[in-house]
Amino acid sequence: MAVEIERKFLVPDGETVPEGREFEVRQGYLVIGPEGAEARVRDQGGACSLTVKRGTGLVRGEWETPLTAEQFEALWPATEQARVAKTRRLVQLGRYEAVVDTFHGRLAGLRTVEVEFTDQQDAAAFTPPPWFGAEVTDRPDLKNQHLATAAAPPRP
Repeated sequence: MAVEIERKFLVPDGETVPEGREFEVRQGYLVIGPEGAEARVRDQGGACSLTVKRGTGLVRGEWETPLTAEQFEALWPATEQARVAKTRRLVQLGRYEAVVDTFHGRLAGLRTVEVEFTDQQDAAAFTPPPWFGAEVTDRPDLKNQHLATAAAPPRP
């Protein structure tokens, strides 16, 4: 099993995010199950994938496989009721990469930042830079699978 070890934070309103490579993301959920289980498709700047995740919190099981654009488009209609659209910016933080998502549509105004780690000790030792806001790693209402069906951004 592949493992994802990731911490997630809010980016406060008005906070300036450092420069980085940006691209648009369309992400839709085929399945949202109990206890953090999900199956999703994503078009990330033209790179398409199918991802299955299981679990909640800091450490989750994750399996990802590439899709062709045609495969993605064939599956996309099945996600009609559970989607997010966002601009993603990749920001280098020394040996880490911060993934900043600025949400669009009904989630406009929400910005999150995630950082992945090689192990739990590395995650625990990470000190967020000043432009990171509150940590929300353990908040289910700020998981993308929940946001995909939310009417509006959750309260901070």
